[in-house]
Amino acid sequence: METTRTRLRVGDLARLAGVSVRTLHHYDDIGLLVPTDRTDSGYRTYDDTSVDRLRAILTYRELGLSLEEIAAAIDEDPLESLVSARQRLRARLARLSAIADALDAAIANEQGGTPMTPEEKLAIFGEFDPDEYAEEADQRWGETDAFKESARRTSTYTKNDWQAIQDEASDIYRQFVSLMEADVSPASDEARVAVEAHRAHISRWFYECTSEIHKGLGSMYTGDPRFTANIDEAGEGLANYMSEAIAAAYA
Repeated sequence: METTRTRLRVGDLARLAGVSVRTLHHYDDIGLLVPTDRTDSGYRTYDDTSVDRLRAILTYRELGLSLEEIAAAIDEDPLESLVSARQRLRARLARLSAIADALDAAIANEQGGTPMTPEEKLAIFGEFDPDEYAEEADQRWGETDAFKESARRTSTYTKNDWQAIQDEASDIYRQFVSLMEADVSPASDEARVAVEAHRAHISRWFYECTSEIHKGLGSMYTGDPRFTANIDEAGEGLANYMSEAIAAAYA
């Protein structure tokens, strides 16, 4: 008796996996997840093997791998691939544990933080000194609620807090860079997810970042060369990609 095999259309697989149809089309275009077959009407169909492969792709994506890295990892020996994924997961858990420690420190220092030394700032922010633009920021936005809220929150942040903020921001930049390098449209669903993560990061650490404020920030990323240069250190053209993605998210 012949075993019945799964045959899912692209929309069914998208709903099952919690991704967009556009994502599956993109994976097909780059050869990462090619449909098993097509119906007479031209619809993509996927079998059990495709479902397993997509599950592996999404697992690696959760671990922060770029699509190129996923393509290389997924075609390795299955055992070696699983071991590699486990190692990456352990590293990620260690980083999340460090962020949790930073949050504990923030709670303990709620009534006041320990100022960072110049050496500590250099270790966290590199050549970008957040104090350099403090006077200008005060002149431009000092009377706004957002600036006052940000000043109130950051006045209590410790070195561990700032390290956690920088680590989280770097993770978000890597999400954008991965999409940009994969030539994913800044108006895509995937880019919209990264935009929301960026907005939530600002709201979590600085002030309530409304859509209007976020759109304004996106414009500044390309309108102010200092912002552009700082963001582009994470990837050439990143500031422009983020600016377009933020604009598209609220269009």
